[in-house]
Parts: sequence; C-alpha cells; structure tokens
Amino acid sequence: MSKLILIVGATASGKSQVGVELAKKFNGEIISCDSMQIYEDMDIGTAKVTYEEMQGIPHHLIDVVNPTAEFSVGEYATMADKAISDIISRGKNPIVVGGTGLYVDGILYPMTFGGDKNIEIRNELERQLASYGKEYMHSMLAEIDPIDAQKIHPNNTKRVLRALEIYKTTGVCKSDLQEKTRDLKYEICMIALDVDRKVLYERIDARVDQMFKMGLLDEVKQLLSRGVGFENQSMQAIGYKEFKEYFNGSKTLEETKEIIKQNSRNYAKRQLTWFRKYDFAKWFDSRDVLGMEKEVETFLKGVR
Repeated sequence: MSKLILIVGATASGKSQVGVELAKKFNGEIISCDSMQIYEDMDIGTAKVTYEEMQGIPHHLIDVVNPTAEFSVGEYATMADKAISDIISRGKNPIVVGGTGLYVDGILYPMTFGGDKNIEIRNELERQLASYGKEYMHSMLAEIDPIDAQKIHPNNTKRVLRALEIYKTTGVCKSDLQEKTRDLKYEICMIALDVDRKVLYERIDARVDQMFKMGLLDEVKQLLSRGVGFENQSMQAIGYKEFKEYFNGSKTLEETKEIIKQNSRNYAKRQLTWFRKYDFAKWFDSRDVLGMEKEVETFLKGVR
C-alpha cells in the first residue's frame, strides 16, 4: 500500500507553510486539498499559496477549474489519486495539504454510489426544474434525503437531480445507498495542526484584513465582469458570497468584512470538529515543526 502524508487543520492554522517545510525535507510534492483553491483567478479570497510561498516545491490541483464550472468531490478524488500516483512513480513523496473535510474523505476512502440511470425519470425531473426552479427541487430532496441535501447547494442542480433520480429509481435515498468502506486507500500519516482558539481567531481576522488591503473587492468585481455570478458554485465560498449583499446595497463594505470574519471563524470550528473524527490523526502544535518531522520520518521508515 502506498504511503501518503496529510497536513490538515483549520483555516489560517499554517498548513501551507508546514507542508512546504516537510516537502523540502522529505523530497515531497504537495497536493492541495482545498475546495476553493482549485478555481482559477480566485486568489485573494482563497488565501491561495503564492509562487514565493511554494519555495520551489511543485503544487498540484491549484487553478484547475474555471470558476463558472461545477465541480464535485468525486471529480476531485479522481484527480487527487492520479496526482498521487504520478508523484510516487517519480520517486517522490505525496503530501496532501488542506482543510476541506469532504475532499480529505475522498482521498482516504473509496466511495461508491448506487442507482442506475433512468432517462425517463431524469427527463421528468428536468421538466420540473424548468417549471418550478432549483429551490423547489432542492426542497424536494431535503424532504426525502436531508443528509445529502445538506451537502449539496441548491445551485448545483446536476447533483440535486442525480440524487432525486437515484431515489425515484431505487426507492432508497442516496445517503443510504452510498457505501464508504472504512478500509483506507493508502497507508496514512495524518498530521493535524492545533492552534489556541484565541490565537486562531486573531489570525483569521488579520488574514481577512489583509485580503481587503490586497484588493479582494477588486477581485470580486473582476470575476463578476467576466460572467462569474453569485449563483455559481465557486462564489458560494466564504470571502466571496458575502459580497452579494454589498453589491445589492444592503451591507456596507465594513459590514461585509466583519461578516467574512465571523463566517471564517465559524468555518474553522467546523473544520476542527471534522478532523477530530479521525482517530489516526496525530495532533501537533502548529509551531512544532521538529515534532512533525520526526513523525513523518518514522512513518516513511516504516517504524511503528
């Protein structure tokens, strides 16, 4: 089984820097595990790692999707597995770095989805979508499969219709049909970064302030001018979606900034809850790079 190193943690916990340091020491290449850094031209609001910050370490799965496109966890997992195989084939160590929990799951575990395609049912669902709209279809899904509905944004009509099609074809909701084996796809060394909550929130607030200084508002304006709308999946991200109310005049720029800070802090809480479910994760103070290096060295040598 191939060995895989993962660096996970909350937003602003220092994952990117740790990943680069470990990649430099252990002949590694980095695979981004961030659901927003996959998008092109969304740099400031995603805190995308810069060329200088990469320090010459190759980074994969950054800037690979147009911001007007829909993109799924399954597509990410396929691309990540391919990148991991490529890195290993060249005698290097793949290091996954990021904080998107569903993407981490997509890398860790094989996932299969039941339900054959049914053209007649799909055509009927598409007619209903055209007649009643995406919110209606999402509410229909929420009634039959609230678990899956929470994972799918109403704008992602492709996934909403697919989930409804599975239910109408099989009589069982997708979240019940979904089988996730607990057998890991790789031999895992997961390092989770622990940061004092007060310090983490201060970092988040400072990062958002810096984003505005760097021109986050202009970045959003440029995206809108290129035809990327708030209805697009990419614009549902924290740091972008909050601008909708600014542009319709219901929030000031300062209010928008504060909402982004609050949403980012709430997201950090959810990330930490997610990563604590992995009983094999090793938690380190984000400053303890030496401790992390020892953990990775032991893992790569196969000493347990």
